Amino acid sequence: MLVDFSSWGHLAVSGGDRLRFLHGLTTVNVTGLPIGGHAWGSILSPKGRVLAVIELTVEAERVLVHVEPALVEPTLALLDKYAVMDDVASIAVPLAAHKRWASAADAWRAPYVFAPPPGPCASAAEVEVARVEAGLLRYGVDVDDGCFPFETPLAQFLDYGKGCYVGQEPVFRVHAQGQTARHLRGLLVEGDGAVAVGATVAHPAKANAGAVTSAVVSPRLGSLALAYLHRSAGAVGDQVTVDGRPATVVELPTAAAW
Repeated sequence: MLVDFSSWGHLAVSGGDRLRFLHGLTTVNVTGLPIGGHAWGSILSPKGRVLAVIELTVEAERVLVHVEPALVEPTLALLDKYAVMDDVASIAVPLAAHKRWASAADAWRAPYVFAPPPGPCASAAEVEVARVEAGLLRYGVDVDDGCFPFETPLAQFLDYGKGCYVGQEPVFRVHAQGQTARHLRGLLVEGDGAVAVGATVAHPAKANAGAVTSAVVSPRLGSLALAYLHRSAGAVGDQVTVDGRPATVVELPTAAAW
């Protein structure tokens, strides 16, 4: 599946302090990335809440910060806010960019190719299905400034060995305690059609166990949803109900055979 990312925001961060600056601002271990390396992460508030979901690509003279179109201005504002005494400059640059997704995991792992797509790209509807199968977050839908990164698939990219960064303390505190109040999970829902976004998820241990954030009908898996589930109801394999329909909790990304 070819996915066109040319319409996304590509923010070029340059200057002599760019690596140290981004290392201290984001959850990404920036100084550990080689030239050409890429990684997902986030920019957090001092209280550890997600202000932006980002992907970084390290180039020889700059670091590209990739974000959804709606996050371009908020992310530029955050970069400017924290660049007080640093030799850095941030600007949005137009780029032809695409990725090739061969599996649900590739939505998180595939690197950018900075060139026009070599063939027809997936439609917006096809990309949305693949996004939900992968648990790829959409800001303002599946994650916002009320969420912690460890509640989401961003947890897989948290580096607890890196140095200080904005929002690190609450993230490390929950890690040390060994549990979080909720997790974003996948739901394989029985029956036809997508469930309603916002629908309540019920579990035998908790009547109001969570709520649906995204829902699609996958040609590979059937009715599929993303939902935040309370820790008492979010174990992979648990049986729940959504809008009166039985569903099974699954890990993200789903094991969809593309």
